[in-house]
Amino acid sequence: MPDRTPAASTSPSKGRVFLSRLLSSLILWTVLITALFSPNATLAGACFVLVLLVLAGVGQAEFYGLIERRGLPCFKWTGLGFGLVLVASTFVMLSGLIRPQTQPARAHDFETGVVVVCFLGLCVRQFLARNNPQGIVSIATTLLGLMYVPWLLNFIQKIHFFPRAEGTFYLIYFILVTKFSDMGAYAVGSLIGKHKMIPRISPGKTWEGFGGALLFSTGGSLLFAHLARGHLAGMTPLHAVVLGILLGAAAVMGDLIESLFKREAGAKDSGRLFPGIGGILDLLDSLLFNAPLMYLYLRHVLTH
Repeated sequence: MPDRTPAASTSPSKGRVFLSRLLSSLILWTVLITALFSPNATLAGACFVLVLLVLAGVGQAEFYGLIERRGLPCFKWTGLGFGLVLVASTFVMLSGLIRPQTQPARAHDFETGVVVVCFLGLCVRQFLARNNPQGIVSIATTLLGLMYVPWLLNFIQKIHFFPRAEGTFYLIYFILVTKFSDMGAYAVGSLIGKHKMIPRISPGKTWEGFGGALLFSTGGSLLFAHLARGHLAGMTPLHAVVLGILLGAAAVMGDLIESLFKREAGAKDSGRLFPGIGGILDLLDSLLFNAPLMYLYLRHVLTH
């Protein structure tokens, strides 16, 4: 009888998983940052909005996939259509592609209008759904997908096109600090993590990993703030520390929220697009939570 290798031995090591996550993240964000700094403004804008549309569309589709695995109804295609409209229309307004660049407040108003029309459209959609007795659930889950992915992702555009600062540098700063938090949580948690945070939601998350997330995010914040001084309006070492802690903690919370959704759906990852990471939602979970925090801090504290 041939020897059987234990299943545990076929699982990739934590070090290999970490390197896969790091490599996937570096490749993805290098593409985005290269597009942002392209000397051709038209090419840079086209690449930027294309990346956001792909992230929003695929991420929202993955979320609706989790909803369906949970056995709950949703109006998937209606939600996806409004999600893409939300991202594209915000880009048109903030980039000045058709009309002069508008202030973020006007983009907020327009987004609110899209969400309202989406809600009304979902109500009409339910009228036409003859075999769906769960109208309230369908409308609620569809709207949650719209707000969770494209609406939160839109704050990345508001950072990038922020009128009172070099938004591109703040966008890079926010992504870097968030990803440093992710790496710190995984590296420290894998090495010395023993005390579980919320095992019923994410068995792998530990308090030691949470401390590593704060340490890495704060260190990355201070480092980038020093290297990019002069390009980050209003940034001081104190703000760098505050933002490092704030974004580091919120990144962990964003990861836990997505873990909650996946656990309820009985899924390990939201998808399998990226080695070591999973799907788009697994890539975006911490960024989705941090984008509005970075924008609000930029608007109301750093450039107030």
